[in-house]
Amino acid sequence: MSEKNKFDRDSISNTLIVAIGLSLVCSVIVSSAAIVLKPIQEKNEEEFRQQIILDVAGLMQPDGNIEDMFAAIEPRMVELDTGEYSDAVDPATFDALMAAGDPQLGIAIPSDKDIAGIGRRAKYAPVYIVRDGTGIDQVILPVYGKGLWSTMQGYLSIAPDGNTVRGLRFYAHAETPGLGDQIDKEPWRAQWAGKVIYDGGDEPQIRVIKGVVPAAAPDASHMIDGLSGATLTANGVTGLVRYWTGPHGFGPYLKNFREDIADE
Repeated sequence: MSEKNKFDRDSISNTLIVAIGLSLVCSVIVSSAAIVLKPIQEKNEEEFRQQIILDVAGLMQPDGNIEDMFAAIEPRMVELDTGEYSDAVDPATFDALMAAGDPQLGIAIPSDKDIAGIGRRAKYAPVYIVRDGTGIDQVILPVYGKGLWSTMQGYLSIAPDGNTVRGLRFYAHAETPGLGDQIDKEPWRAQWAGKVIYDGGDEPQIRVIKGVVPAAAPDASHMIDGLSGATLTANGVTGLVRYWTGPHGFGPYLKNFREDIADE
């Protein structure tokens, strides 16, 4: 074999060696970048969630520092079954979705109660308390559940009576653009303010209806206009809000919350 053929740069073997070498180098670069960028991505995600909490609380200032503004909010952990505050886990590091799948920290939701379509939930959940000069101004609850295409994740703000909605804001979902993503639009979100969750019992009555809420309807205070062309997304919103404010979600906590406020 001639020296020329022996070291032919265009041979199949050399081409494979170069391709494999480049793949390995690229893999190392991508992996290294992912490791380096992961803390930055996690910090950005946390800041975005804090921004959504501030927004639903009506405390977000466009030019303000998110960390400084969020310092005014008090995170607490709640044991959902009892509705009592708990120090068993740290709200700063708690991941509800991961905990839901943990045999020690999560539980399966009975199918007849799983109106949010999530299968399992954590035994604990964070709440975010906002105070004013005289006491508690509102409490913000994390809520999530299945829509048409995705798990919709957001925050629900509730007034000191533990019954009146201040606002609902989603921070993650993949619902249909132009249809299901109406849940992000200000005109639809604005309807939630002032709506009432319960009607004297422990079962939530609040719901997204099909069509427009009739002004004269006796239970209009429990209704929100539907989403045109996105009925399944609207049903998903109803399901997740009702689940998390119901007896298997934050219902026991909100009952305690109402009683505590009444005693103050």
